[in-house]
Amino acid sequence: MNKKTTGIVAYITWIGWIIAFFAGDKEGAKFHLNQALVIFLAGIVCSIIARITIVGAIIGGIASIVVFIFWIMGLVAACKEEEKEVPLLGKIKLLK
Repeated sequence: MNKKTTGIVAYITWIGWIIAFFAGDKEGAKFHLNQALVIFLAGIVCSIIARITIVGAIIGGIASIVVFIFWIMGLVAACKEEEKEVPLLGKIKLLK
């Protein structure tokens, strides 16, 4: 897979991320692999928060909507072959 395809596939569920990581242009799309991983992990954290209490459900629900918007922003950036960091989460680097 080329850089653009790898970047796009990385945002399509965990399975897509794993496929992009192992079968794609890892060096060329490392930015989008990292962004997608951070967004997926933020989504998991939001789901956990939403299950704790009533207040957690409200906060987790709102945060999940924000994470969904970040996911769309990352996917659009990958489609345009841009390396635009998503707000709040973009500075987090999990992949070296």
